[in-house]
Amino acid sequence: MSNILESLTSLFERDIDVLLKELKAYKKEENLWLVDGDITNCGGNLVLHLCGNLRHFVGAILGGTSYIRQRDDEFALKDVKKSELVSQIKETKKAVLETLKELPESKLDEIYPVNVFGKEMTTFFFLQHLHSHLTYHLGQLNYHRRLFDK
Repeated sequence: MSNILESLTSLFERDIDVLLKELKAYKKEENLWLVDGDITNCGGNLVLHLCGNLRHFVGAILGGTSYIRQRDDEFALKDVKKSELVSQIKETKKAVLETLKELPESKLDEIYPVNVFGKEMTTFFFLQHLHSHLTYHLGQLNYHRRLFDK
């Protein structure tokens, strides 16, 4: 594995572990699903969204897993058990780490197989984007937990 892939793998592993830690830090399970006013992304839906996003774009597209994304459900589902969310995070971590472990370094410079933003981008660029997307929503999850789970 190249230094670049090792770095990406390390960052994804670290921050998926943070996702699990943030989820487990909720004292009351029902608080995962609270929203108020302009805060419309609840903790539970953020977890579902991050898992769906990574399992689709890394696991299924790059790794060839059989995962089929249901993006609308990532925001529509409510009251999913915390234990189920934990399982989804663990499956996400497994899919991402196994995919990156098997990904040939040469793939990083190739065009990502799906045109996501209306323009071509390299796989390396898109993996960086996916990591920044993960950390962006981790911040939202942390804020949601501190605001609603007192």
